[in-house]
Amino acid sequence: MDIKDLLDKPVRPRVFLDISIGNKPIGRAIFELFSDEVPKTAENFRALCTGEKGIGKLGKPLHYKNSQFHRVIKNFMIQGGDFTVGNGTGGESIYGEKFNDEKFVRNHSEPFLLSMANAGPNTNGSQFFVTTVPTPHLDGKHVVFGRLLAGKSVIRTVEHTAKGPNDKPEADVVITDCGEIPPSANLSNYLVTDGTNDPYEDFPGDEAALQKDQADPQPPLRIAREIKEIGTATLKAAGGDTAKTELALEKYQKALRYVNEYMPDPLEHADAYAEYLKLKVALHLNVALVALRIGHVAQAYKAANFALEVPGIAPQERAKALYRRGLASVRSKNEADAVKDFEEALKIVPGDAAIKQELAKAKQIIVKRKDGEKAAYSKFFS
Repeated sequence: MDIKDLLDKPVRPRVFLDISIGNKPIGRAIFELFSDEVPKTAENFRALCTGEKGIGKLGKPLHYKNSQFHRVIKNFMIQGGDFTVGNGTGGESIYGEKFNDEKFVRNHSEPFLLSMANAGPNTNGSQFFVTTVPTPHLDGKHVVFGRLLAGKSVIRTVEHTAKGPNDKPEADVVITDCGEIPPSANLSNYLVTDGTNDPYEDFPGDEAALQKDQADPQPPLRIAREIKEIGTATLKAAGGDTAKTELALEKYQKALRYVNEYMPDPLEHADAYAEYLKLKVALHLNVALVALRIGHVAQAYKAANFALEVPGIAPQERAKALYRRGLASVRSKNEADAVKDFEEALKIVPGDAAIKQELAKAKQIIVKRKDGEKAAYSKFFS
């Protein structure tokens, strides 16, 4: 490519969406718009990101800010852009309520493409979707007008959020801010990171360093270990900072995704399989520990339970899992189960002071509760 080609090459607009789930920011997605291929469609999205067109004919700001992703389907797409009604029945373009399909230049051949949602031919408004897998059945029916440049983990997090009826997320998925990145700006200045220097994608299938049919189990294992160490360093630096503690928890969960995704065959890779299982136990134990620290009791219980289910868990690790599951049971006011776990743990590590202390506390709570119930019954029949 010579200088003339570079000068003649059109500069495609870049826009960003800041997204939160349940009032918790999850990051920024940055898109490139194919203004050289479908200029009218690209301009519609760009202007709706900036809000520069003011109030629309339906009486609402022509702006994606504070609108929601109202429809999420795993292994398909996430859909948003209805800023007039909010449930997928509304929306308005900068050209009026609807405008025609411009051109079907590109196919839905990969994840992270930006495409127009519609209700049939020539019914484009403001609603859009981002693919999370190839969706060839949409080719020739929806106009592809952009692609994701940064923020794969943001899109994946929305894709995997819990849903209710009609594929609507249980917690509101909101575009808290949006806008255009100046053509001359360095994209790195607009990236939103978590400050940990974690270089890996949140979801293993998007990680460029690994293959879809990864044969060697060692690279994913190395990555999972690195992510675990990032989580531990984050936890040590957190002090009493809840946000940083939650970030450490997210890193442990992320490492688990890599372990689960690339768990090797025990017959083909016996040694690696054992290493994966050992790391899996450690990660579940860390999740339980951190979840207890920030009051996520149900999550702590599940994590400890998962650790106990790992084949060949070492006795010392089993004792830790029983102890942490017992702590979660106490906080759930299920002291009877906690007593069982503490007693089982003491069989493995007799005399452990912390376990003995928690066992005594749990038994004391049970006694006090029974005494209170007896007193209540005696008053009732007196």
